[in-house]
Amino acid sequence: MRELSVVGVRVELPSNQPIVLLREVDGDRYLPIWIGAVEATAIAYEQQGVKPARPLTHDLLRDILAALQAPLRAVEITELKDNVFYADLLIGEDLRVSARPSDSIALALRVGAPIRCADQVLTEAGIVIPDEQEDEVEKFREFLDQVRPEDFAG
Repeated sequence: MRELSVVGVRVELPSNQPIVLLREVDGDRYLPIWIGAVEATAIAYEQQGVKPARPLTHDLLRDILAALQAPLRAVEITELKDNVFYADLLIGEDLRVSARPSDSIALALRVGAPIRCADQVLTEAGIVIPDEQEDEVEKFREFLDQVRPEDFAG
Protein backbone atom coordinates (compact mmCIF):
# COMPACT_ATOMS: atom_id res chain seq x y z
CA MET A 1 0.00 0.00 0.00
CA ARG A 2 1.14 3.51 -0.87
CA GLU A 3 -0.10 6.62 0.96
CA LEU A 4 -1.94 9.22 -1.11
CA SER A 5 -2.92 12.83 -0.54
CA VAL A 6 -5.96 14.57 -1.99
CA VAL A 7 -5.02 17.18 -4.59
CA GLY A 8 -8.67 18.16 -5.04
CA VAL A 9 -11.79 17.78 -7.13
CA ARG A 10 -12.66 19.20 -10.51
CA VAL A 11 -15.16 18.74 -13.31
CA GLU A 12 -13.87 16.88 -16.35
CA LEU A 13 -15.01 18.47 -19.61
CA PRO A 14 -16.88 17.91 -21.86
CA SER A 15 -18.67 15.21 -19.84
CA ASN A 16 -19.13 17.46 -16.76
CA GLN A 17 -18.16 14.43 -14.65
CA PRO A 18 -16.44 15.28 -11.35
CA ILE A 19 -13.12 13.64 -10.53
CA VAL A 20 -11.04 13.51 -7.38
CA LEU A 21 -7.31 13.64 -7.99
CA LEU A 22 -5.01 11.88 -5.54
CA ARG A 23 -1.20 11.93 -5.50
CA GLU A 24 1.36 9.56 -4.05
CA VAL A 25 2.91 11.07 -0.93
CA ASP A 26 6.31 9.48 -1.61
CA GLY A 27 6.13 9.20 -5.39
CA ASP A 28 5.20 10.92 -8.59
CA ARG A 29 2.02 9.15 -9.64
CA TYR A 30 -1.45 10.66 -9.62
CA LEU A 31 -4.67 8.68 -9.34
CA PRO A 32 -7.78 10.22 -10.93
CA ILE A 33 -11.09 8.72 -9.83
CA TRP A 34 -14.39 9.72 -11.42
CA ILE A 35 -16.97 10.39 -8.71
CA GLY A 36 -20.50 11.67 -8.23
CA ALA A 37 -21.47 15.31 -7.79
CA VAL A 38 -22.62 14.82 -4.18
CA GLU A 39 -19.30 13.25 -3.17
CA ALA A 40 -17.37 15.93 -5.07
CA THR A 41 -19.24 18.58 -3.11
CA ALA A 42 -18.57 16.79 0.18
CA ILE A 43 -14.84 16.59 -0.55
CA ALA A 44 -14.68 20.22 -1.73
CA TYR A 45 -16.59 21.43 1.34
CA GLU A 46 -14.12 19.74 3.67
CA GLN A 47 -11.07 20.94 1.76
CA GLN A 48 -12.35 24.50 1.82
CA GLY A 49 -13.47 24.40 5.46
CA VAL A 50 -17.13 24.97 4.60
CA LYS A 51 -19.41 23.96 7.47
CA PRO A 52 -23.00 23.43 6.32
CA ALA A 53 -25.87 24.40 8.63
CA ARG A 54 -26.82 20.72 8.96
CA PRO A 55 -24.43 17.77 8.84
CA LEU A 56 -23.85 16.05 5.53
CA THR A 57 -23.90 12.26 5.38
CA HIS A 58 -20.12 12.07 5.80
CA ASP A 59 -20.31 14.37 8.83
CA LEU A 60 -22.98 12.12 10.30
CA LEU A 61 -20.84 9.03 9.78
CA ARG A 62 -17.88 10.79 11.42
CA ASP A 63 -20.07 11.64 14.41
CA ILE A 64 -21.43 8.07 14.65
CA LEU A 65 -17.92 6.60 14.61
CA ALA A 66 -16.89 9.04 17.35
CA ALA A 67 -19.96 8.23 19.46
CA LEU A 68 -19.23 4.51 19.13
CA GLN A 69 -15.56 5.10 19.94
CA ALA A 70 -14.66 3.31 16.71
CA PRO A 71 -12.09 5.52 14.98
CA LEU A 72 -11.44 5.39 11.27
CA ARG A 73 -7.80 4.27 11.17
CA ALA A 74 -7.33 4.41 7.40
CA VAL A 75 -8.92 4.19 3.98
CA GLU A 76 -7.52 1.67 1.53
CA ILE A 77 -8.25 1.72 -2.19
CA THR A 78 -7.91 -1.98 -2.79
CA GLU A 79 -8.99 -2.89 -6.28
CA LEU A 80 -9.88 -1.72 -9.77
CA LYS A 81 -12.21 -4.08 -11.58
CA ASP A 82 -14.07 -3.29 -14.82
CA ASN A 83 -13.16 0.41 -14.42
CA VAL A 84 -14.70 0.52 -10.93
CA PHE A 85 -12.54 1.36 -7.90
CA TYR A 86 -13.12 -0.41 -4.59
CA ALA A 87 -12.10 0.73 -1.13
CA ASP A 88 -12.22 -0.40 2.49
CA LEU A 89 -12.69 1.60 5.66
CA LEU A 90 -10.43 0.31 8.46
CA ILE A 91 -12.38 0.99 11.64
CA GLY A 92 -11.29 0.36 15.22
CA GLU A 93 -9.02 -2.57 15.92
CA ASP A 94 -10.08 -5.12 13.31
CA LEU A 95 -13.14 -4.01 11.36
CA ARG A 96 -12.95 -3.66 7.57
CA VAL A 97 -15.98 -2.26 5.71
CA SER A 98 -16.28 -2.06 1.92
CA ALA A 99 -17.09 1.43 0.64
CA ARG A 100 -16.88 3.56 -2.47
CA PRO A 101 -13.57 5.44 -2.69
CA SER A 102 -15.38 8.78 -3.00
CA ASP A 103 -17.27 8.30 0.27
CA SER A 104 -14.14 6.90 1.91
CA ILE A 105 -12.07 9.93 0.87
CA ALA A 106 -14.75 12.38 2.08
CA LEU A 107 -14.80 10.62 5.47
CA ALA A 108 -11.00 10.35 5.71
CA LEU A 109 -10.66 14.09 5.16
CA ARG A 110 -13.12 14.75 7.99
CA VAL A 111 -11.24 12.64 10.53
CA GLY A 112 -7.68 13.07 9.30
CA ALA A 113 -7.25 9.38 8.45
CA PRO A 114 -4.61 8.32 5.94
CA ILE A 115 -5.62 7.28 2.44
CA ARG A 116 -3.67 4.37 0.98
CA CYS A 117 -3.79 2.59 -2.36
CA ALA A 118 -2.74 -0.89 -3.42
CA ASP A 119 0.39 -0.89 -5.58
CA GLN A 120 -1.44 -2.91 -8.24
CA VAL A 121 -4.16 -0.23 -8.53
CA LEU A 122 -1.56 2.54 -8.86
CA THR A 123 0.32 0.53 -11.47
CA GLU A 124 -2.86 0.02 -13.46
CA ALA A 125 -4.56 3.41 -13.10
CA GLY A 126 -1.91 5.83 -11.86
CA ILE A 127 -0.50 8.44 -14.18
CA VAL A 128 2.81 10.27 -14.13
CA ILE A 129 2.63 13.91 -15.08
CA PRO A 130 5.80 14.97 -16.92
CA ASP A 131 7.66 18.06 -15.73
CA GLU A 132 6.32 20.19 -18.57
CA GLN A 133 2.80 19.38 -17.37
CA GLU A 134 3.53 20.41 -13.78
CA ASP A 135 2.31 23.89 -14.78
CA GLU A 136 -1.06 22.29 -15.51
CA VAL A 137 -1.08 20.77 -12.03
CA GLU A 138 -0.33 24.19 -10.58
CA LYS A 139 -3.17 25.67 -12.62
CA PHE A 140 -5.39 22.89 -11.27
CA ARG A 141 -4.40 23.81 -7.71
CA GLU A 142 -5.20 27.47 -8.48
CA PHE A 143 -8.55 26.34 -9.86
CA LEU A 144 -9.20 24.49 -6.60
CA ASP A 145 -8.53 27.66 -4.67
CA GLN A 146 -11.19 29.44 -6.71
CA VAL A 147 -13.87 26.76 -7.12
CA ARG A 148 -16.93 26.71 -4.86
CA PRO A 149 -18.73 23.53 -3.80
CA GLU A 150 -21.88 24.90 -5.45
CA ASP A 151 -20.10 24.54 -8.80
CA PHE A 152 -20.61 20.78 -8.50
CA ALA A 153 -24.36 20.96 -7.96
CA GLY A 154 -26.15 19.20 -10.78
